[in-house]
Amino acid sequence: MHPFRFGLLIERFPGSRYVLETAKRAEDCGFSTFLIRDHFLDEPFGPQYAPFSTLAAVAAATSTLKVGTLVIANDFRHPAVLAKEVATLDQLSNGRVELGIGAGFLREEYRRVGLQFDPNPVRVDRLAEVLPLLDLLLRGERVTYQSQHYQVDAFVNFPPSVQQPRPRILVGGAGPRMLSLAAGYADTVALLPSRLHRGEMADPPEARSQENVKRQVQLVREAAPNRFDALEFCLTGTFVKDADRNGAALRVANQRGWSVPAEDVLRMPGVVVGDDDAMVDHLQQVRSETGVSYFVVRDSQLDAAAEVIQRLTR
Repeated sequence: MHPFRFGLLIERFPGSRYVLETAKRAEDCGFSTFLIRDHFLDEPFGPQYAPFSTLAAVAAATSTLKVGTLVIANDFRHPAVLAKEVATLDQLSNGRVELGIGAGFLREEYRRVGLQFDPNPVRVDRLAEVLPLLDLLLRGERVTYQSQHYQVDAFVNFPPSVQQPRPRILVGGAGPRMLSLAAGYADTVALLPSRLHRGEMADPPEARSQENVKRQVQLVREAAPNRFDALEFCLTGTFVKDADRNGAALRVANQRGWSVPAEDVLRMPGVVVGDDDAMVDHLQQVRSETGVSYFVVRDSQLDAAAEVIQRLTR
């Protein structure tokens, strides 16, 4: 089994001081990574800073904390631009960058900023072309690459990455095609609760079940059996510290609009509720039964998860 890792996903941006102080606290608590999304609009996640400039400031304010994206929208940047941003940040952070990337999914976001929102197969086609290209660029190779959507001619990315052969890449997915792409090119596979191909968020409770997580892991195994043992699996969790586990589970269900009993919520791998002992037991069981070892915590839940993280990463 892979060792436990925890990432802190920042969702609130009241000011730069909060961002940097939260990053320092995450480092002190034993988090592996400090993560930020990549969106233009306030909804559905709230207003946020630009990812790479934010992560550069966080890297300068910390010493061991890795910095990463969860996830970059592929359609927002040409891969050569993205590779330069990532490699530069890897230099400035002394090798502490992890790149999370996805196809982009929020239809309203594309519309509001004047980007063409192509059908899901086309957006995923572009990501499928970008992943091998990014791999080469971040390795510092001289790249000539021609595909339907991207052309690069004898290009060498500068600066070189500090990490060798390149920084880690995370790809998130829920359906067979995205999970197959992740299996083939990523170091970390982020298991999403449901497919985003319709251009909007969806969060049905059955998508968060242990059965669905196991099904997704099996899809990855079938897509890349030779790489499977090296792959790390990631879930974004909901952490609630409360000795009344049933009551906490019902509150989670009500907040999400799920009409399911508490016992169904408590079996969901990504819902981590209870006192510290119960949360530790849950995470250990999830890793044992599904293989997921990397859990992402929202900044609003840092207090609830802090002791658990220290116990599992000492």
